[in-house]
Amino acid sequence: MTRFIVRRVIQGIITLWVIVTLIFVLFFMTNPDPARLLAGKAATVTQVASIRAFLGLNKPLWQQYLGFLGRLIQGNLGESYKLHEPVTTLLGQWVQVDISLAVGAGIIWLVLGLSVGIIAARRPRTIWDRSATVFVLVGLSTPTFILGLLLLFIFFYILTTHGIDIFPSAGNYTPFFTNPAEWARDLLLPWLTLALITAATYARLSRSSLLEVLGEDYIRTARAKGLSERRVVYRHALRAAITPIVTQFGIDLATVLGGAIITETIFGLPGLGQNVVSAIGREDLPVIQGIVLVAAAFIVVANIIVDVLYAVIDPRVRLS
Repeated sequence: MTRFIVRRVIQGIITLWVIVTLIFVLFFMTNPDPARLLAGKAATVTQVASIRAFLGLNKPLWQQYLGFLGRLIQGNLGESYKLHEPVTTLLGQWVQVDISLAVGAGIIWLVLGLSVGIIAARRPRTIWDRSATVFVLVGLSTPTFILGLLLLFIFFYILTTHGIDIFPSAGNYTPFFTNPAEWARDLLLPWLTLALITAATYARLSRSSLLEVLGEDYIRTARAKGLSERRVVYRHALRAAITPIVTQFGIDLATVLGGAIITETIFGLPGLGQNVVSAIGREDLPVIQGIVLVAAAFIVVANIIVDVLYAVIDPRVRLS
C-alpha cells in the first residue's frame, strides 16, 4: 500500500509539472509581450522596458522557466496585474467559497443519487424504476444555467414578491465562521442547482452497478443462506457496486473545488469559477495561472485518493 501511494504521488507530481510547463508555454512564450500588457497602451518604451526587466522577461527563456518553477515551489504565484495583491492571498479567499459549495452540494447529490439508484435497482421494472429513469433523463438533459435561473425565479423572485423573504438574491455570500446559518442560507440554492443535476449521474451509475452485482453468484449464495434482503443489498452488494461511484464522486468533487463557473456566475459567488472568468476578461495572467494550477491540483489529488479508497471499499481489489 505504501509503495503504491508513493508511486501515485510521484505520478501526480509529474502530471502537475507537465501542466506547469504547458502554462508557462501558453502564457509566457506565446504572449507577444506581457510587459506591454501590464503597462498599458499609453506606456512609453522606457516604462515597458523597466517592467520587462522587473519581471525578468529580458532573460533567456530557460532562465525564465527555472525562475517560474522556483517561485512555484516556494508557493509564490506572483501578484495580480490588476488587483495588485498576491495571487496566493486571492486564491485563499476564493477557494473557501468553492469548498463550501462542493461540501454541501456533494453531500446532497451523493445521498440523493444513491437513494434513487438503490431503490430502482431493488425494484426493477416497477413504477419506482421508471420514476428513477425519468429523474435521470430530466437531470442529464437540463442545463445548469436553466435550473439555476429557475430556482432563483421561484424561490427568490416569486416568494419575495409575495413578502416571503427566505432566500437571498444572487451575489450574497457569508463565510461559515461569520454566521453558519446565513452561510447555509446563501448557498442552499447553489447547492440544489449543482446537486439535482449531478445526482442524475449517480442514480444511473448506482442502479446499473448494483443490478450487475446483485446477479453475481456470491449474492445468490448469501440469499440461499437465509440472509435478509436488506443485509444482502447494503452489507454485500452495495460495497462492491460503489466502486465506480467513488471514481465519479472524486472527479466531480474536484471539479467543483476547481471552480463551478456557471453556478458561481448565476448566483454571484466569489469563487474560483467566477473569478477566472473575470481574470480572463481583464487579461490578468498570474491569476489565471494560479486558478488553473489549483484546479489541476484538486483533480490530481482526487484521483490519488480514489485509487487508494478502492482497496478499502472493495476487498476484491488489491493494489499492486
